[in-house]
Amino acid sequence: MDEALLRSLTPGVLTALVRRGADFAAAEDAVQDALVEALRVWPADPPRDAKGWLTTVAWRKFLDAARSDSARRRREDRAGVEPAPGPTPAADDTLRLYFLCAHPSLTPSSAVALTLRAVGGLTTRQIARAYLVPEATMAQRISRAKRTVSGVRFDRPGDVATVLRVLYLVFNEGYSGDVDLAAEAIRLTRQLSAYTDHPEVAGLLALMLLHHARRAARTAPDGSLVPLAEQDRGRWDTALIAEGIGILQAALARDRLGEYQAQAAVAALHADARTAAETDWVQIVEWYDELVRLTDSPVVLLNRAVAVGEADGPRAGLAALAAVDGSLPRHTAVAAYLHERDGDLAGAARLYAEAARKAPNLAERDHLTRRAARLNTRLRETGERDQW
Repeated sequence: MDEALLRSLTPGVLTALVRRGADFAAAEDAVQDALVEALRVWPADPPRDAKGWLTTVAWRKFLDAARSDSARRRREDRAGVEPAPGPTPAADDTLRLYFLCAHPSLTPSSAVALTLRAVGGLTTRQIARAYLVPEATMAQRISRAKRTVSGVRFDRPGDVATVLRVLYLVFNEGYSGDVDLAAEAIRLTRQLSAYTDHPEVAGLLALMLLHHARRAARTAPDGSLVPLAEQDRGRWDTALIAEGIGILQAALARDRLGEYQAQAAVAALHADARTAAETDWVQIVEWYDELVRLTDSPVVLLNRAVAVGEADGPRAGLAALAAVDGSLPRHTAVAAYLHERDGDLAGAARLYAEAARKAPNLAERDHLTRRAARLNTRLRETGERDQW
């Protein structure tokens, strides 16, 4: 059984049911029932037209559910006669389905869950495992999201920026449980790029590929984090880097710069450097200046302070950091790094320890704790030598 094929067909089947009059929630339930039926039947009797088979079975499941619910008689009347079996059109409303799942009335977490379920074809159990929450909790989240969008009509252009934010959130979840969300986000963004000719879709895809190319080098064998400057660049995926840079160059050539293209340009400059010392930090600062203009994001300002510290020295970086909100996550970690580069080992050790207490996850906390311990060890050794 090719589960990847089933997942790739899910959006088209779902939108086919919606076009025929099913509301989103009922259609999504029917498609999930059809997928279960496919898992049971296909290994022994694979269909010639997989999408047509799924659409026919899902429509029957929808009609059965509608007939069994007296409150939905009106929908059953509207459903009409079941279409004859046969090949279904290749074109569908998958792009609109993306927009529906990223509806502004949904919370970010609900939009991500609904996108993974309806567009990605993942089961509720898989999504729950990826987010490390009970399956019942995720089922409730998805049910609420489906109810929220069930009355939304596909009659308005969607907001590409909202869809891209949802896909970016999926990518940033990385890997947990039995679903690789970073890889899933790349798959969905590739799919989206096939449905819409938008430079920011290309920019996001390039950004994902360039970041994903460094994945194998981000952690040591013991699971600890490896900072970018210390990564073994021989472990970076050069094929993904080449693909990402090619996609980015084509997007930038259209002269419609957006935040994802600018972020991808920063990632490309890191990928292009053979060693950390060869990184073109001056150009990276220029791209961060573009990002500040495009987004005015405090996170961008924080990252820019690091780049300024590399390009113009740690004192310049600390001056840039002074203009950034101190309550921002990872602000203290950046301050620690810049103080360390400036030679203030005692101040850096104190700040690393403080940043470790604020760390958003265990891996980052352990990394910052080790940084603090390493500097404290150096300070003790220096003090002992001074006493000699």
